Parts: sequence; C-alpha cells; structure tokens
Amino acid sequence: MEISETASAATQESASQDDIVVVRSLEKIFCDFWGRPKAKAINEVNFEVRRGEVFGLLGPNGSGKSTTIKILLGLLNPTRGAVRIFGRSPRDVKTKERIGYLPEESYLYRFLDSEETLDFFGGLFALDKEEKKRRSEQLLEMVGLKGVQMRTVGEFSKGMQRRIGLAQALINDPDLVILDEPTAGLDPIGCREIKDLILNLKARGKTVILSSHLLSDVEDVCDRAVIYYGGKVQQYGTLEELLTERDSIQFTMPVLSESAQKEVMEVMQRHAGKENIRVDNPSQNLESLFLNVVEQARASDETSGATSGSEVAEFLKADEPIPTQAETMLNRLTDKDVGKTKLPEEDESVSEPKLNEAKLDSLSESKSRKPSNVESSTEKKAAENKKLDEVDDKLSGLLGED
Repeated sequence: MEISETASAATQESASQDDIVVVRSLEKIFCDFWGRPKAKAINEVNFEVRRGEVFGLLGPNGSGKSTTIKILLGLLNPTRGAVRIFGRSPRDVKTKERIGYLPEESYLYRFLDSEETLDFFGGLFALDKEEKKRRSEQLLEMVGLKGVQMRTVGEFSKGMQRRIGLAQALINDPDLVILDEPTAGLDPIGCREIKDLILNLKARGKTVILSSHLLSDVEDVCDRAVIYYGGKVQQYGTLEELLTERDSIQFTMPVLSESAQKEVMEVMQRHAGKENIRVDNPSQNLESLFLNVVEQARASDETSGATSGSEVAEFLKADEPIPTQAETMLNRLTDKDVGKTKLPEEDESVSEPKLNEAKLDSLSESKSRKPSNVESSTEKKAAENKKLDEVDDKLSGLLGED
C-alpha cells in the first residue's frame, strides 16, 4: 500500500508560524501479513497544536489516540496525510531531540536505579557529565524520588515508575512534551503536582500534548482539545467552546431566607417556566475534599517510598511564578518541615543540653547503696557455700583412706 506523508503547498500555507504540530488528512491503516487492510485506526484527522499551549487528546480506548501519538513521534508511518513538527518530518532526528515523551507504560531498565536511569537518558541527548548530574538531582527532587534514588526501578511501585518516567521525559528540557496518561497510578496529591508542572511548562513557552482518560485532568490544564471516536475527530476546539452550554444560565448566590427564595423562584418561573428551573446546593469535587482531609491529618512519619514532590526543577522553572488553584494548599502539603521536629545544626553556637547535676548525684548514690535484703541474702549464700566445702573435704578424706 502506498505511503504518503508529503505536505502539499496548501497544507504548508495553511499552517501558522505559531503551529508547532500540524496534522492534515491523517490516515493509518493496519494490514495483515499478506498486506491486506485489516483495521483503519485513524481516518481523516486534522488539527494543529500551537506554540505554548496545552493540547488534549480525548477518546475512549481504541479511538486512535495512541496511534496518533506514535505517528507524531515517528514510530509509525502514516498511510496517507501530512504531519509536520517544528516544520519538519517527525522522523527527522533534529525533530526528535526537541521532544520529550512519557509513554502510557513505563518502559525502563529494571536493574538501574533512578540516578543511573536519568544518566542513561541524558547521555542519549549528548548532555555532558556535570549537566546530567545537575538536571538529575533537580528532577529527582521535583518528582519526590530523592530519598529513594539508590533503589532500582524494578522495586518501584507503578506510581513511582510514573514519576521517574516523567523525569526522563524532561531530562533534555524539550520544546514539545507528549504525555500519555501522566497521572496513571498517582495519588491525588501527585496528580495535582503533575498538573502544576504542566502549567509551569506552559508558562515557559513549552508546548504540551496530553492524552488522558481522566477528563478532570484535561479540563484543569488544557487550552484546546480534540475528541476522538472510531478513529475520527468528533469535536475540536477550546475547552470553553466545548464545555459552555449556550442554552442555559447558572446563578450563584449566598443562602437566602425562605421568603426571599420564594420571591426569586416566582420571578424565574414567570420567565422560564417551572419545569426548567433547578435549585440545589453547590458541592466540592472529591479531589478537593481529599486534599483538604490530607492537609488536616497529614502525619510526620517517614516513608521508604516516594514522597510529595518538591518545587519544579530549576532548569524547568518559568521566569515568573504562576498561581494555581491549589497553590497555597499544596505548598503546605509538600513542605518537608510540616509536622517534623527541626534538629539543631552542628556548630559552636548550639550548646549541648545540660544535665540536672543534683538528679545525677542522687542516681549515683542510689546505685552505690545496696539494700539490706540484698546484703542478708549474700551472707546466707556464703555460709551455705562454706558448709558444702567442709562436706567436700570429708568425702575427699574418706576416698583417700580407701
């Protein structure tokens, strides 16, 4: 079957300079051993990903998301259509060196520890020894694996493997980051940390493509999204365009008295009809509830596993900090000093704790004095030993005479 990936003049003209990724009429057909068409994974897919935005890929299993990602990475050839990343083919080595990728499953070497893993991937991008070490330390601190850096990856839980996988995806400080289910296996705190990291990458002008089954993840961080079904694009646009219900309106106000509620309802019913009005109390989502509970009950026990991640690695930071929805809460959650007792540093300015000398003297005297009952028992035992010695002498004399 003919493979075509040449971008037409019309495609090149339609692509803006701000478009990092351009996909036009993309189609991928998988064939059997004899070359006969077996399955059409994606069909006539079109979209663009702009510089500095977070772009979401949504769809149920088998809808074509992973196939699209593999084509963007140059791991699969499209059957038809055009794909351009940074104005080049995705198979170009110069394109690949500007991309960071976190796959859905963490394909890592089980017998390497965290530092060796990042050193290996840093070497693939020709980073020098000092730069690899500097970035590795910052990334391990960022993803909360600094305390377990000497453990092999094979000993890690799934959530910890996702964390080290994310670190390797950022080791080359990429311009385009492709994340396939980045929050899979992470607890809610880890999920929020990943979302904040994505927003920080966006603030630095990085472009992020996020594929996730968790719609809340996409809703929290994405600017635009494409929704797949059956290998085709069903919806495409900004989150505001996709989520806004144009045929309804919502009011939010403090709790009113019963008489005031009755007056408001009468007015609304006259204009909208009784059957079209719904009144209920607002509620928080489960993630917010969980974070609040953990904040209030977090213990100070040490753990042998991953901890909450530290701040974003220095080389990945934005010039100016960006506020997030849960910034204050997460700063408290990830503060290493919360609930822990600070130990004084070893310097001359810190005096050694002083003993209570009077109490020490009394303890010494109590040890030197022997109780009267102990003395009597000792004398009794000595008398018994003396009698046994006398009996032993008599027996020895009798045996000698024989």
